[in-house]
Amino acid sequence: MPEKLNVVFAGTPDFAAQNLQALLESEFNVIAVYTQPDRRSGRGKKITFSPVKQLAIANDLPVYQPENFKSAEDVAALESLNADIMVVVAYGILLPQTVLDTPRHGCINVHASLLPKWRGAAPIERALMSGDKQTGVTIMQMDKGLDTGDMLAKAYCDISDTMTSADLYTALVPLGSNALIATLTDFSNAKIVAEKQDDNLACYAKKLFKKEADINWSLPADEVSRHIRGLSPRPVAFSSLNGQIIRVWHAVVATNQDHSEIAHSCAVSGTILAADKSGIQVACANNTSVLITQVQLPGGKQLKVSDIINSRKDFFSIGTIFKQTEES
Repeated sequence: MPEKLNVVFAGTPDFAAQNLQALLESEFNVIAVYTQPDRRSGRGKKITFSPVKQLAIANDLPVYQPENFKSAEDVAALESLNADIMVVVAYGILLPQTVLDTPRHGCINVHASLLPKWRGAAPIERALMSGDKQTGVTIMQMDKGLDTGDMLAKAYCDISDTMTSADLYTALVPLGSNALIATLTDFSNAKIVAEKQDDNLACYAKKLFKKEADINWSLPADEVSRHIRGLSPRPVAFSSLNGQIIRVWHAVVATNQDHSEIAHSCAVSGTILAADKSGIQVACANNTSVLITQVQLPGGKQLKVSDIINSRKDFFSIGTIFKQTEES
C-alpha cells in the first residue's frame, strides 16, 4: 500500500510558492514550511513576506525562518517535525549535511535546468542567453555539493526564438510541479530510481549582475536578442539613447533587414535603422539587426513600441545611436 508522506517544504520566491501550491493540492501531507527571514524592500523599506510565507499562512501551516542552520536549536526544530522528506525549491539558504540527513528520505530539490547543465543560481536565464534550444526541470536528491546530487526525474521544454525568461519560467512551473508530484509518488511506492550526474558535462549558471544588462550592440543580432530576452523581467537590459537610459524588455532578430531606411552596411552597431509600429530596428554586428518590440523610457512603464512610437518618433529617429552606458 502506498505510503502517505509527511512533507516539509522549503522555498522563498513565487516559483517555489507555485510548487508548494501543487503539493497542497496533492495527496501528500505538508506539515511545515521553511522560508527565508522577512526582508525590508521597496522605497518605504517595509517588511515583506515571501510568496511562500504568504501561501503558508493562508493555509494555516507552521512557518520557520532561520537565518541558517548553524544553531543546534534550528536543527533540533527540524528533527522534531519527524518529516519523511523535505522538498526544497529556490530556498536560497545552504543546507548543511545534518539537515540533508534529517528527513527519513532526505531532501529533494526542484531545479530549473536539465542537470548537469546549468547548476547554480540563474539556470533559466543562462539557458536562454546561451542559445540553448531546450531546457527543463530536474528533480534531484540533494547532497552537500552545488546541484550535484543524483537525478530522480526530468521534464523537458523547448526554447523558442521569442521567449523571455518570464515566458520560460511560466512554461517550466507546471512541468516542475508535475515532476515533483510524480517523484513523491515514486517515493511513496518505493519505486524511486536515481541517476548520477556526469560532472564532465556540468556548467555553472552564475548569478545575474546589473552591469551585464548594459547591451553590447557590437555582437551579432541573435546574441543581442537572446541577451535582452534572457534578462527580462530581471534585471532588464538597458542602453543609452540621446543621453537617457532606455530599458529594453523584448527584442527579436529582424527579418526585414533589407527594408531599413538607411544602408545597414554603413551603419555602426547600435544605430536605429527603422522605427514604426512593428518595432525599432537596430544595427548589430555582421550586417545583422534586432527588432525591439518593448521598451521603458525614464520614469515610465514598460510599453509596446506600437503604443509609444507615434508620440516619441523624434526620440527614436533614424540614425540615432544606442550606446553602452560606459561609452556614453
